[in-house]
Amino acid sequence: MNSTRAQESLRAQRTRSATPSVGRRLLLGSALASPFLSRAARAADTLNAYSIWPENYARPMMEAFEKASGIHVNFVRFSSGEALARVIAEKGNPQIDVLFGGPVETFTAGQGKGVFELYTPPSAADLPARFKDPKGNWTAIADDPLVFMTNTQFLKQHNLQAPPSWDDLLNPAYKGMIQMADARTSGTAVTRIFSILQVHDRDEDAAFAYMKKLRKNVQVYTKSGGGGTLPVGLGQAGGGIFFIVDALFTRQQGYDVQISFPKEGIGSAAECIALIKGAKNPAAGKKLIDWATSPAMQSLLAPNKINFIPANPKVAPDPTLVSVLKGAKIIEIDDTWAGVNRQRIVERWVNEVLNAA
Repeated sequence: MNSTRAQESLRAQRTRSATPSVGRRLLLGSALASPFLSRAARAADTLNAYSIWPENYARPMMEAFEKASGIHVNFVRFSSGEALARVIAEKGNPQIDVLFGGPVETFTAGQGKGVFELYTPPSAADLPARFKDPKGNWTAIADDPLVFMTNTQFLKQHNLQAPPSWDDLLNPAYKGMIQMADARTSGTAVTRIFSILQVHDRDEDAAFAYMKKLRKNVQVYTKSGGGGTLPVGLGQAGGGIFFIVDALFTRQQGYDVQISFPKEGIGSAAECIALIKGAKNPAAGKKLIDWATSPAMQSLLAPNKINFIPANPKVAPDPTLVSVLKGAKIIEIDDTWAGVNRQRIVERWVNEVLNAA
């Protein structure tokens, strides 16, 4: 047996020894398969979650929660569209206890499908109305405005300033140089679309006419909301529309990018958490929700350089984040309206914008 095959054999043996039975294997290939390894008996100190936050944002929070509570969180990361589709498909046999993070429109859409167990954590009493469902379907853990992010060298080469208006993105200089997320999979994209609708006073025809014009300048629609940040940072794309948490992370990594806000306004998404109806570990799930909605978790965002705005008013946002947001016109998107119309609007976007010739 050559060394390569020997290594493969050793890995296979380790996999078999770590997996008690065929029924417990990880079956990520199937849309309905659980991405978690089952245990012979569900331990009270373990819960399962889907995280819409990227792993580099979610993992420090989950590890801090385990340290504080003794409860281990098995989590798998999906973009919001994928996570929502899974939760709905698994409604009859839930595979998770908590849906963690992600734009509020995802949660209001799930609420309409009846996938959440009503639960109101103690910290909800401190939150503004837009950060909580009055019935307890979901509660916000952070706020995340959208921004325009552009490559500094691209702007210099084309004698442009960081775009101060939605119309600036229609400039022919951006043709084939904008990256942004695909609404079929990304909550960032859905918030972007509803921002454009809101800027156009919910005149759908006017909003879609704008998006069709913008389509000519789009290089690619990425699967995840932050998927275009690295290409913009590297100069492979000129700019895009992203959540501020991803744009500032790109800047923190040393990429020369500019962040700007359109004068007409741009939307912000409350990042939420919810208990799954029929959860197998509801008590542990509630403890995670209690912790995530409290200052205990949200005070950890800034030290971990995770640039969300804390939802809990008892936690002050990072001063750098405050300075970036100074003067920005952030518009409120009606989460109930967005949740009810999410599927229809996304389908129209696919048909009229994404698939446009």
